[in-house]
Amino acid sequence: MTFSELNIDQDMVDSLAAKGILEPFPIQTQTIPLALAGQDIIGQAKTGTGKTFGFGLPVIQRLGLDPEPGVQALIVVPTRELCVQVSEDLELAATGRNTKIVSIYGGKAYEGQIEQLKAGAQIVVGTPGRLLDLASQRLLTLANVREMVLDEADKMLDLGFLSDIEKLFAQTPSTRHTMLFSATMPGPIVALARRFMNRPIHIRATDPDEGLMQANIEHLVYRAHNMDKDEVIGRILMAEGRGKTIIFTRTKRAAAKLVEELGDRGFNATAVHGDLNQEQRERAMASFKSGKKEILIATDVAARGIDVEDVTHVINHTIPEDEKAYLHRVGRTGRAGKNGIAVTFVDWDDLHKWSLINKALDFGQPEPMETYSSSPHLYTDLNIPAGSKGRLRATPVKDVAAGDARTGGAGRSGGARSGAGSRSDSGRSGAARSGRSEGGRGSGHGDSARSSDRPATSPVASGADEASRPTRSRTRVGSSTNPDAPAATSAAGTHDGGGAEHHDGNSAPLRRSRTRRRSPQSGSTI
Repeated sequence: MTFSELNIDQDMVDSLAAKGILEPFPIQTQTIPLALAGQDIIGQAKTGTGKTFGFGLPVIQRLGLDPEPGVQALIVVPTRELCVQVSEDLELAATGRNTKIVSIYGGKAYEGQIEQLKAGAQIVVGTPGRLLDLASQRLLTLANVREMVLDEADKMLDLGFLSDIEKLFAQTPSTRHTMLFSATMPGPIVALARRFMNRPIHIRATDPDEGLMQANIEHLVYRAHNMDKDEVIGRILMAEGRGKTIIFTRTKRAAAKLVEELGDRGFNATAVHGDLNQEQRERAMASFKSGKKEILIATDVAARGIDVEDVTHVINHTIPEDEKAYLHRVGRTGRAGKNGIAVTFVDWDDLHKWSLINKALDFGQPEPMETYSSSPHLYTDLNIPAGSKGRLRATPVKDVAAGDARTGGAGRSGGARSGAGSRSDSGRSGAARSGRSEGGRGSGHGDSARSSDRPATSPVASGADEASRPTRSRTRVGSSTNPDAPAATSAAGTHDGGGAEHHDGNSAPLRRSRTRRRSPQSGSTI
């Protein structure tokens, strides 16, 4: 079966073939003929099975080669990431046509989206909040919509968008052609379909005997200690044949912390979570898709819409809330018929959640196997080379040099303090101190010279004073503490500890001289 046999126009077939997409998936084979005929459809299929082209190709073809300017097709999605993904897929299919596609979602400036609408975009892909916002400002008109698609409807229900969806439906003509796609079909979604769709046909693109989980994904469930998870993840990332990897965390803080931890271990990771603005999220997704970053750490907000090729592993750092969240997380791998591995960590406190997920998905594994980073079965299950550790490079440790200690007769940088109080530094003229000495500037490792107006002291007192001072060690920047530190040069840069200047780059400040208060002489009058 090919797309041409499904009566898809040749220009779109060629556009898909240029990207290596030659054969349709089961959901596309069942959906496309009915959608081209204008039949309302409820499509139920697992995530990652090709639903986007199942509704996208008929929508583009029904608008024609050169559609009139103005919004004629509306595709509603629950998340920003999914909005971007669907738009990219539709733009790929419509490469040879004059059809303009615009993405409408929050977190981005209004101006660019409004300009595209005014320029005559025919297909709008958007999230409910921003769509209603622009519609309320009369910047988006839905009165001429002929095609309407609701993608990931169950996720919209979970996010509380059901009332927004009803408002969008109310602004479109009742004669529109409507398609609804969802991985699961809860009661409110069925009620929505009955209310706004015209005698829809329900399509299930799954084998009834296959169960809820995709057969091409291997599921591994471990009971792991929270203090050992980072090391276990590090070792999983050393597995042979591992491609791009997505790690899901429960909280934004855990995602940010894990990115830092994996970075210290030498892994190339990035994150997508709610604390990042839209530009940062898009930049992180782009680097992951292009392969610049091979590990993506995400919260559940990004579980849908991550349609990235060659994701071989999905790791659940913390257990999902329910079986639906589990299916959508692990659905990021094993896409387009490829194989994948899903690893889930279950904390001791979350065993009750796992029992519910196990029962709902019929795992047959009520007790996850207790697993540590040194467990032999971890290496065999995930094909980790023997002896692998969870880091690519050692964490840099600062050495504290025990030298440079001041003792009674030793100088700081090779110079000697004589009992008579004379200081000999490497850059000094060797002038001895007698009585009051003029302040000079030393050149040894940023040592600041001192100028004092203190009364001269005897050699014996000076030597005793030096010997009574406590030993003090000082860490100096150099090859032993920082391999990247510049070599010591005369008058080097600020704060590198290698020059003759003071630490802020200026000469050492002169010490202010003190004058003792003289007691009144005898016989004087006050």
